Amino acid sequence: MTVSRIIGAKGHDVVTARPHYNIAEVARVLAENRIGAVVITDDRGAIRGILSERDIVKAIATHGAHALGEQVSQHMTVEITTCGPSALINDMMAMMTAGKFRHVPVEENGRLVGIISIGDVVKHRVAEIENEREALESYITS
Repeated sequence: MTVSRIIGAKGHDVVTARPHYNIAEVARVLAENRIGAVVITDDRGAIRGILSERDIVKAIATHGAHALGEQVSQHMTVEITTCGPSALINDMMAMMTAGKFRHVPVEENGRLVGIISIGDVVKHRVAEIENEREALESYITS
């Protein structure tokens, strides 16, 4: 199974923010959308980084409540891993586990076309395993 199946099921919408936004604004966006990360893009839509709940916690732990007023660009992760729609789910699961990150922007032809989370990957992998189990059970009982 590929990332394109996940994107097809969940949609192509990606919540983004700009580097000049402050941490408090993005924290509100995360809470309102019930998500764990936003992709940081420039005015042309190019990916510049990602800001996750972990990044916000680290900023507050390091700089105190003052961090909430600081720009996203000061605390976002800039070296991010992206993937294409043809990436395999098993490869993504291994990469996310090894890299200890939970969100991967999906790019196609240099354009942001989606985002997947470790929750998306696990959900689809469990469904795949369940389908395999049902097929085997059907084969054995027929």
